[in-house]
Amino acid sequence: MTLVNGITILGVTGSIAMGKSTVTKMFADCGAATTNADQIVHDLYTTNAEVIGFIRENWPDAVVDGAVDRKKLGAAVFGDDVAIKKLEHLLHPKVKQTEEDFVLAARDAGHWLAVLDIPLLYETGAEKRCDYVAVASSPYEIQKSRALSRPNMTEEKFEQILARQIPDAEKRQRADFIVDTGKTLLHSESDVKKIIKTLKEKHHA
Repeated sequence: MTLVNGITILGVTGSIAMGKSTVTKMFADCGAATTNADQIVHDLYTTNAEVIGFIRENWPDAVVDGAVDRKKLGAAVFGDDVAIKKLEHLLHPKVKQTEEDFVLAARDAGHWLAVLDIPLLYETGAEKRCDYVAVASSPYEIQKSRALSRPNMTEEKFEQILARQIPDAEKRQRADFIVDTGKTLLHSESDVKKIIKTLKEKHHA
């Protein structure tokens, strides 16, 4: 029994630098309809007057040329739990609504599988909106190496981000599927194809 008639909803998540976006692209390459919570937020920051106005009111330096500068906003709220909660309270309902609209549009376009790429899936309770969850996961040392290769990333920032996320081990335990991103891309693709095969059988059962 799926949450939305006619389409299976798969949430894809994973901690920082676990390869979640790469995994989502693999699902897209296999024909699934996919959407990305980070991209939805980016669109809200550039086009949603309510969001831009709220951020201008609370963090005026973070709005540049009529749009939100994510780097400046990130610097303004980083390490401030109250500010982050205030921002999440604004954004999460809008992201949720956009995802729900996307699922219905994907179903109406004839897709049987919709993939929601949600970084903070378990942290925000978004698993309740998914029929199944897949977690992108790799060993900690690989994760850390990938994260520290990103621009402007420091060990301190990496550890602070990790502290806000549910541990990888718990995500693996709670997920329906695990995509191993610590080996080769071909290995990850094989995991993705197995998941699609399983979900297709369940969908058409």
